[in-house]
Amino acid sequence: INLRDLDRQLEISQTTVKTREESYNIFKLRFTGGIISELELSQVKSQYEEALATIPVIQKSITQQENALSVLLGRNPGPIPRGKTIDQLTLPLVPAGLPSDLLERRPDIRQAEQNLISANAQIGVAKAQYFPSISLTGMFGWSSTDISRLFVGPAQTWSYAAQAAAPIFTGGAIYGQVKSAEAFQQQLLVTYQQAIQNAFRDVNDALIDRKSTMEQLQTQEKQVESLDNYYRLAWLRYENGYTSYLEVLDAERSLFNARLSQTQTKGSLFQSVVNIYKSMGGGWVGLADRMTSSGEPTMAHPSSSTDRQTP
Repeated sequence: INLRDLDRQLEISQTTVKTREESYNIFKLRFTGGIISELELSQVKSQYEEALATIPVIQKSITQQENALSVLLGRNPGPIPRGKTIDQLTLPLVPAGLPSDLLERRPDIRQAEQNLISANAQIGVAKAQYFPSISLTGMFGWSSTDISRLFVGPAQTWSYAAQAAAPIFTGGAIYGQVKSAEAFQQQLLVTYQQAIQNAFRDVNDALIDRKSTMEQLQTQEKQVESLDNYYRLAWLRYENGYTSYLEVLDAERSLFNARLSQTQTKGSLFQSVVNIYKSMGGGWVGLADRMTSSGEPTMAHPSSSTDRQTP
């Protein structure tokens, strides 16, 4: 997504550079013919060079992104084959009513759960030290003689067999081990609860991010339309002698920056969906498709707008 976002930014910058270069060549001819001043020519030239300077920055970011993806895929740094453009990508629908059971897929919750299971087992191990290992039943299921010989002597300590020679009551040592295991289990229980709370927070943050970014993108689409009209009118006013080229320069610069911001926001919108996928532990897209095909309500997604050529 980041790579395709950068690709689109590069396309906008290259188209803008081409358009401004054409304008600069026209203004040079006008300056040679004495129609415009050197001030206006310098303004057009600075505008052209401003757009030209953005291309190396974006190209550098594209190369770095390609190298990072190559290393992530276990390859040597190099170009990455392209698929659809960011404008051709479609957002997966996020249906209402996705079950919270999806969060059980998250690695952090699974780890916390397994740690808690292990702690519960440790309590059982500590408590088991209270009980010597003997046979409760003898041959044919009758009572074992081990039981009658469990406690011997005035101290009533366990001394039946060499392999279980430790006394049952050891001055509170076993009791301390049990309490320690129980305290550790309580600590892991709190950790498990916090992992669940963090999971719900991550999901909520991702959903809010998606909604807010969607609204931001819709606003920017309207802004680009307004600035496109502003640029067209400013150019007409300049051509008919009603305003200076500064107005055209301001309109063109604003439109260029707005298009770049719109593309970046579109990339952020797709990234927010990735964050939803990540926060839910993955695997929910198939369930979402089934819920969508069954006619269950979904969250709205922005309609794709037709991009105009950047001046």
